[in-house]
Amino acid sequence: MVNRDAAALDDPVGASLRGHHAHLARSLGGAAAYRPGVATFATVNGDPAAWADLARLLGRGELADMFSSTATPPADWEPVFVHEGRQLVWDGTEAEGDPGVVELGAADVPAMLELVARTRPGPFLPRTRELGTYLGIRQGGALVAMAGERLHPPGWTEISAVCTAPEARGQGHAARLVAALTARITARGESPFLHVAAANTGAIALYERLGFETRKPVTFRGYRTP
Repeated sequence: MVNRDAAALDDPVGASLRGHHAHLARSLGGAAAYRPGVATFATVNGDPAAWADLARLLGRGELADMFSSTATPPADWEPVFVHEGRQLVWDGTEAEGDPGVVELGAADVPAMLELVARTRPGPFLPRTRELGTYLGIRQGGALVAMAGERLHPPGWTEISAVCTAPEARGQGHAARLVAALTARITARGESPFLHVAAANTGAIALYERLGFETRKPVTFRGYRTP
């Protein structure tokens, strides 16, 4: 694995919002979150009062997607979801670009949203593309696979939204896209990482073949603001 400080990966949402994604952040006191339409993720610092800040920032009855944070909210915050997952980091093996993939832009958002609706790779909103570079593969003019960059803590870039249309599976599209993104990320001196559901053993096996290794298990949690 690349010799890089991985401490930022313990709070990837907070590290991203304070740094590379500051222009996409909204904050109040000890709380911060992505702007509406970009991502649902939020973060709090160690101050207990930060939960009240987050409630005011998001509004009453809104989703607080705490991603992999281990922070525990007050008792009046309603749990919405709990999902077990893994955080994987790249082990430093060589990756190459792929001239067969295309970079997706603003005009591609409707097709990207349609593909996400069909494949459900995870949260993806109309402005999620603004988080980083998204690459795709087309067949017959239709977008059949994509993957892109999401969280961006210092020195790291998360690969996310890896998905392939059902009719195009089994052709190696996901592997090509992840490898192409890895090549781009490493070319600018950063290291790739990603998150995956613990039950998605097929995806885990693919990522391991592409040079990723598990750094730690994580638990994704979401709450409803009081």
